[in-house]
Amino acid sequence: MRHTLVWAVDMPRRSRLLFALAGALYLTALARDGVDRWVDATTLPSVLAETSVEMRDRNGELLRAFPVEDGIWRLRPGAVDPDFIAMLIRYEDKRFWTHAGVDLIAMLRAAGQSLWNGRNVSGGSTLTMQVARLIEDGPTGRWSGKFRQIRVALALERRLSKQQILNLYLTHAPYGGNLEGLRAGARAWFGKDATRLTPAQSALLVALPQSPEARRPDRKPEAARQARDRVLNRLVRHTVLTNAQARAAMTETLPDRMNPFPRFAPHLTDRVRLQAPAIQAFDLTLDAGLQARLETLVAQTATRVGPRVSGALIVADHRSGEVLASVGSAGYQDARQGFVDMTRAVRSPGSTLKPLVYGLAFDQGLAHPETLISDSPVMFSRYAPRNFDGAFRGDVRVRDALQLSLNIPVVRLTNELGPARLMTALRLAGSEPRLNGATPGLAISLGGVGLSLHDLVQVYTTLAAGGTGPILHHDVLADAQRTRRVLSETSAWQVSDILAGLAPPAGGATGSLAYKTGTSYGHRDAWAIGFDGQHVIGVWLGRADGTPVPGAFGGDLAAPLLAEAFNLLKPDLTPLRPPPPSTLLVGAAQLPQPLQRFRPRTTAFKDDPSAPDLLFPPDNAVLETSGAPLTVKLRGGVGPFFVLADGVPVLTGQRRREFEIPNPGTGFTSLVVVDAQGQSDRASIRID
Repeated sequence: MRHTLVWAVDMPRRSRLLFALAGALYLTALARDGVDRWVDATTLPSVLAETSVEMRDRNGELLRAFPVEDGIWRLRPGAVDPDFIAMLIRYEDKRFWTHAGVDLIAMLRAAGQSLWNGRNVSGGSTLTMQVARLIEDGPTGRWSGKFRQIRVALALERRLSKQQILNLYLTHAPYGGNLEGLRAGARAWFGKDATRLTPAQSALLVALPQSPEARRPDRKPEAARQARDRVLNRLVRHTVLTNAQARAAMTETLPDRMNPFPRFAPHLTDRVRLQAPAIQAFDLTLDAGLQARLETLVAQTATRVGPRVSGALIVADHRSGEVLASVGSAGYQDARQGFVDMTRAVRSPGSTLKPLVYGLAFDQGLAHPETLISDSPVMFSRYAPRNFDGAFRGDVRVRDALQLSLNIPVVRLTNELGPARLMTALRLAGSEPRLNGATPGLAISLGGVGLSLHDLVQVYTTLAAGGTGPILHHDVLADAQRTRRVLSETSAWQVSDILAGLAPPAGGATGSLAYKTGTSYGHRDAWAIGFDGQHVIGVWLGRADGTPVPGAFGGDLAAPLLAEAFNLLKPDLTPLRPPPPSTLLVGAAQLPQPLQRFRPRTTAFKDDPSAPDLLFPPDNAVLETSGAPLTVKLRGGVGPFFVLADGVPVLTGQRRREFEIPNPGTGFTSLVVVDAQGQSDRASIRID
């Protein structure tokens, strides 16, 4: 009876407990739903922050990055050293992979330590909460700011993956000054990406974001050292590092300055960015190491040449068309108008187009490398070309005429080809020639046309590749394109063989280098362009404003720079292509009659009876003159006559067929008589 009464009395009490428990569960569910609605209703700030536009080389190395607004360096994280990630999470947020954005255990521990010590000892913010603060740029110490961080952190965890949240931290974490993100911090403080970091470097990069200005190693080295060492000591306690590793890391020197961000190939990267402003990352064909070495070389050479002198250089693979280096000036921001991209500036190419003229002449059957051609005074209407040194050499082989860079022979060939044919060939080769007037003249073969260094390297790429070649490009993903055929394979080889017969520039690499130099009128531009079996390099030296550089010659200034550039490119030259099977490899005497001596197409290929005939002195004569003037007797020819002694004019405008010339002096002398139609006769004599 008594037990029954107790049971009856306990019944209402248990019911009340059950009702209370049910009510608590209900209220908890309501609170949870409310929190869920509160979190789901969170308006998140944009997580798509602007990051720096990056230019990478063929191997993925950073060539250049552009800061975002307000000059901030903010790079995409990219690949990160896994040891750094492990250290970061163990130090900052060890339950990062499991919590929902807020770590209640860490928050309670931080609050307890703060109450016990009367100051903040450790933080309770998770990495997600730090991301919330970073993307909102909100306050950290006020309760309203903390609650906002908690709300945003919970919302981030619901809408993003853990890896995405971690990437946001690696993108936005501050590292002092205008640095945001791990890659920017690693680049600025250690000069490298964060793919391979030492424990000391990782520890500093873990510590910096908490107080980026107070711990800057260049301004507060002691605070930076202490912060780094605290990270190392804690990681030892958590068995992430051994004591030996931590002690070794603590002896590592801290950086005392920020490293500048790379800015290689600034002219090219400026142009690439303008052409595609919406793209964030570009993969270029350039080689960052080669680019850096050549930029230094061009700057040193320009400084050595003289004041206000700039320089430009392009290296390309003529088999693929890939540009490996592009130096637009001697210094992007120096006082020599370095902002002007001289790889694209239109200038006079000087003598650098002569090889193309000879190649076209070979293709047209006008000449062969062993053909004789007259280097003598000639007049085309009112245009009378002269050689650079003012001398005339009489009959010379075409090979020698090109190697000596004589002007008169190449103008003779240009007159026969027609200047329009040369202009067409330049365009077929992928260049963009510019003329001051509408009609090209004979002077275009001597530099009377506007071309850029890029144009010339494109022309020589076509020549080196066998008469048709790839279009130069700097985009790794670019579709391969080729030029139209400009020269036959045989003619291209013949020209290359002639250019390879030149004495190599001083300091050049071993092997065969086919190259040509050029100097524009008034010494405004000094050029050198050369190639081996794989690469073509073009260099230019001059002043960006086009004013003369006294004494500047392509052979003296540009050719040594070309040789040094090849030395920096590779230790040995790649052999040139062998001659095609159809190549006619014979001496002048074995050539077909029409190719033994150059004549215009309208001239019959036989000795012209009206040509001048040097009667006296006869060939191989030995004369005793005692210093008296030398008598010359002629037959035939059309006056007036020009007489040259050892290539130097000694008499002009002579209409008589018997006359005297100044005594050439004792020794061997070569006399050449040229009539008004360019026909000539010669004699080699000795005067005692």
